[in-house]
Amino acid sequence: MANDDIRPATAADVPAVRDVTDAAYRPYIARIGVVPQPMEADHAANVGAGRVFVTGEPVAGLVVVETRGDHLFLDSIAVRPDARGQGVGRRLLHFVDARARALGLGEVRLYTNAMMWENQRIYPGYGYEIVARRVDGPYDRVHYRKRLG
Repeated sequence: MANDDIRPATAADVPAVRDVTDAAYRPYIARIGVVPQPMEADHAANVGAGRVFVTGEPVAGLVVVETRGDHLFLDSIAVRPDARGQGVGRRLLHFVDARARALGLGEVRLYTNAMMWENQRIYPGYGYEIVARRVDGPYDRVHYRKRLG
């Protein structure tokens, strides 16, 4: 599956976007003690705004991105549990880099909950560096950035 297999989500994809997001983030509820924000997102609004990109038929994974001034913000990445280990997340992360470059942006930023330690092992392997750790309400977040060359 190449980057051209990743496409903008359509209104017809909203139920799949919700289902994949819920399936990917639900296991974290008990660990972090709150519902992860991606599960509470307005998926229809994000799709309508062109912020959601999906891959697979049926949808196996997705990213939610937003242009913010001088960088692309990776708001959420989700892979259906039965599609893990097949390179879906890797392809989505490479897509995010390509999307930022296509928009003329030199950096990607994201944050993850400090209790989602799996992510803290993954992101540095893709060139992300920790820039801060902040508590925002009930969320303890580790902030990352990746400068694109």
